[in-house]
Amino acid sequence: MIRQILEALSIIAIPLIVAGFVAYAAKKKVPVYESFVAGAKGGFEIAIKIIPYLVAMLVAIGIFRASGAMELLVNALSPVARLIGMPPEALPMALLRPLSGSGSLGLMADIMKKYGPDSFIGILVSTMYGSSETTFYVLAVYFGAVNVYRTRHAVAAGLIADFVGMLGALLICKILFG
Repeated sequence: MIRQILEALSIIAIPLIVAGFVAYAAKKKVPVYESFVAGAKGGFEIAIKIIPYLVAMLVAIGIFRASGAMELLVNALSPVARLIGMPPEALPMALLRPLSGSGSLGLMADIMKKYGPDSFIGILVSTMYGSSETTFYVLAVYFGAVNVYRTRHAVAAGLIADFVGMLGALLICKILFG
């Protein structure tokens, strides 16, 4: 029953949100198309600024994975994962997602090939992907692009949010598919 309700809501959620924004903008007499184009132009300018930070982050992630550090960390954390009911095969997603969106997307594709998209592990890593953020990527690229060097509590807050997202994904998947 809950699953059918969630599926129905997921079909209409995005169109309703977009329609809501457009309706609110029209009510406030905001020129929607012109605002969209101005935002796209600003986004392109920002994209040019963040390229050096993006390259640095991708190189660091490549070194992390190629060095074997990821495997060592997964092996060390596997007992803790089993203790909370998380399949150890999902640990690489939990570790890589805060670092890289494209890297974690590739990892998710590999897991899907190996275990199948309808397997518990496949559903879990998909849910983890959507329940967390690329914290270090965001901090390195976007804070770097606007010259923010003192991130204060941003790292801790982002990692706590990622951790809660991963645990939430595990809980929801266990309830709905477990």
